[in-house]
Amino acid sequence: MLTRDETRTGTQYELYEELARQLTGIGAIKRDLARTLPPDCPPGSAAVLTVLDRHGEMRLSHLAERLAIDISVTSRHVAHVAERGWIAREADPGDGRCRILRLTPAGRSLLRELGVRYTAALERTLGDWSAEDVTTLTTLLARLRSSF
Repeated sequence: MLTRDETRTGTQYELYEELARQLTGIGAIKRDLARTLPPDCPPGSAAVLTVLDRHGEMRLSHLAERLAIDISVTSRHVAHVAERGWIAREADPGDGRCRILRLTPAGRSLLRELGVRYTAALERTLGDWSAEDVTTLTTLLARLRSSF
């Protein structure tokens, strides 16, 4: 565990300490944004659709890895979105015992709706921020993500 003595300066440690506090607050922001989701699309379902959109078709095991959650939890999320017709589960040509998951047109349509909802929520909340501030936040968050 990093202690103040192991950092170059106490001020540097305090900066990382404050960053940790602020990142903890991101969870509250994510929960608020999740409230914009349709009632039949909980956050786990939205995450499944987003990963499939971003990375293309894949097996359940690969999806679980991408989501960084247990395969049994992933399976429940997949069942939920499949029941609603947002994804298709088809036999894997390389191994008939496995299924390939892919977005359906209905799933893509829902993702567009979710994007509009999220964007509108951010616009309402950050509407008094300057374009420069929003750009700076976006740039720094992208940089933070790429560091992990």
